[in-house]
Amino acid sequence: MLLLKTTHEIFLRILLFPAGWGGRPRPRSSEVLTQHLLQRNLPHWTSYCVKYSAVANDQFALSNFNWDVTGTNYHVLRTGCFPFIKYHCSRAPPQDLQLYNRLFTALKAINLGIPTLMYGLGSWLFATVTETVPTSCGPVTIYFLIKEDEGAVF
Repeated sequence: MLLLKTTHEIFLRILLFPAGWGGRPRPRSSEVLTQHLLQRNLPHWTSYCVKYSAVANDQFALSNFNWDVTGTNYHVLRTGCFPFIKYHCSRAPPQDLQLYNRLFTALKAINLGIPTLMYGLGSWLFATVTETVPTSCGPVTIYFLIKEDEGAVF
């Protein structure tokens, strides 16, 4: 068994991996993103959080990027806001978002991640609307700060 050295490490492991360290495989965060957009019938926009502990974070260091789902492009704003990963997706034509990605990543680094941590803790308190997204590794719960109106453009 893995020996944990500090109570801080124990706390983080329980918070990040509540089902255990060697539990079932987790889906990639990109799969959850795609499945959510498909489940919602490619909405004009959506904004949700997913727990770090529920996914394998394969989009690490991506803050602003294009995401294609069956020929429909989304501009995705993404940030880690512990204990969640926050996604805001807007349907839009593809464009070069590399500069924006670097800018948002730099802003998070300059602020030492403190605003995103506060946003995550606030989300933990107020994200009461949930939805289950089917994935290849089983269902994943995603969280919303407000109930989204299906078909809403804004």
